[in-house]
Amino acid sequence: MSTEPRVLIFDDIEWVDESKNPNAPKELIEKAKELGAGRKHVARGEGGFWCQYTTMPAGYHVPPHSHDQNELLIVVSGGCEVWPSGADGPSMELGAKDSVILAANHEYSFTCGPDGMEFFVLRPGDAAASFNQS
Repeated sequence: MSTEPRVLIFDDIEWVDESKNPNAPKELIEKAKELGAGRKHVARGEGGFWCQYTTMPAGYHVPPHSHDQNELLIVVSGGCEVWPSGADGPSMELGAKDSVILAANHEYSFTCGPDGMEFFVLRPGDAAASFNQS
């Protein structure tokens, strides 16, 4: 592992082409693209960090899903209503600077608030998503 710092300039990081993600429902990807949602892989294992930045429009709903890695979701701006215990559990409001820690394989969903939401997700490894198809 290199001991040299690695500077990551946000504007130099490409937006992810979500159409290449075989795990996400096609309808969800098409709707996200249509509404202007986007994601950047900030770190892809450098220094042991996996980090992504995501922006989503107002009212955008991410259906119940889970990831195979633990994650820390940190809201930068805007906010959401999150169902951290799955679709049937109680919801919580998250705003700017709030965060939630979710264990691997724990199902959750969220809906962005009236200002949309920008957030970072940090994980200990590259994560795959599983969407509840029921």
